[in-house]
Parts: sequence; structure tokens; C-alpha cells
Amino acid sequence: MTTSIVVPVRDEGAVIERLLAALQPARAAGHELIVVDGESTDDTRERAAMHCDRLLASPPGRARQMNAGARVASGDWLWFVHADSGFPEGVMAALSCLSACKAGWGRFDVRLDDPAPVFRVIETAMNWRSRLTGMATGDQGIFVRRALFEQVGGFPEIPLMEDLALSKRLRRTGRPACLRPPLHTSARRWRRHGVARTVLLMWRLRLAWFLGADPAVLARRYASCSSPTRAS
Repeated sequence: MTTSIVVPVRDEGAVIERLLAALQPARAAGHELIVVDGESTDDTRERAAMHCDRLLASPPGRARQMNAGARVASGDWLWFVHADSGFPEGVMAALSCLSACKAGWGRFDVRLDDPAPVFRVIETAMNWRSRLTGMATGDQGIFVRRALFEQVGGFPEIPLMEDLALSKRLRRTGRPACLRPPLHTSARRWRRHGVARTVLLMWRLRLAWFLGADPAVLARRYASCSSPTRAS
């Protein structure tokens, strides 16, 4: 069983090499690494080119970029990984857990890369909310059998909440596997904009989306609290 790891990027030159270096053992083991660039204006493409199996160009937008990567993927599984992710126990440990998964889709627990106690509270809330609701976010490294991904139509190509929209589609087929080995993800958004402001904004955006708000409107609100580099 092989996995295609799909990494959507846009202006992530500052972090992309660190991620791709961590993923090289997966390539050596026969898994596929696909980077999909969404019109970066920095040196992301140049930094990524030598460290992946395929480097694709796509119009910007995580959903469009991840769908583009999935269309050319050859693996039995698709694993969508953000550019600021990390693997504290090593990528092969994560892939071993994924390969043993009996569900058709799932995600990993997330751990934020800041030692402050408030971030333990935030990540614990994120992980338990996901377990209770059967919904997954992109920071949690969503994985899905390629055949099932194609069956549900992939990511809805909306400007925000594409991860939750895919989760809704997949949840109709069964609840996700919630794997405990954590993925690290950057706390840069919270550090830049403040914990309280960021948490409250994300709660409001998710509630508005569940109540039927236009994702394009929500994306404009989200942009006010985006990461220091553009969202990848």
C-alpha cells in the first residue's frame, strides 16, 4: 500500500524545505510526494523542486490545489499535509499508523509548536471537538483512500472551510479514524494576532459556515487573521 502526500503551498519559502526534508524517508520507502504551488511570489517553487516527486502549478486556493494534486496521485491513500506541519515521531511512524487504519479516512491529533500552557488547552479542545463531531481540519493532516476521495467528489472548491466541507462528505460514509500520534503545526497565527482574538474569530467563522454563510465572505474575514506568510 502506497500513500501520495499532497502539500499545497503559496509563499511558503520560509518553511517548505524543513517540511520536505522531514518527508524524504517516505519517498525513500516508495511513497509519493506532490507539491502544488498556488502562484507563489517568493522562492517556494525553487526550494521545493528538488525535494518532491511532482511539482504542480495551480490557481491559488487550498481546495483547488489539493484537488489538482489528487488528480495526478498514484497512491492508494491521499494524505493532505500543510507546509507548516512537523512530525515529532517521524513521518514513517505516522505512515505506519495510517496504513493500519481500517476506516476509509481520518486525521491525526495536532500539537501546536509553542510551549505556553494556553496552547495545550487549544490543541486539546481541537482534538476532542474533532472526535466528538467527526469533523477534521487541515492542520490535522486529513488522509483518505483515493477511491473514496474520488467517490465523494474531492474537496468542494470553496475559498474557506474546504476541510470541514470534505469532512461532511466523508462522514456520510463513516466516522473518521482519529490517530493519536500528533502532527505538529505552527502557532504563528495565534502568536501574531493574539490567542483570544484568533480563537474567537475561528469560532465565529465555523459557526457562520455551519449556519450557511457564504465561504467567500468568510474568507475575507479570515484574511484579517491569516498567518505571516500567505495561507498555503
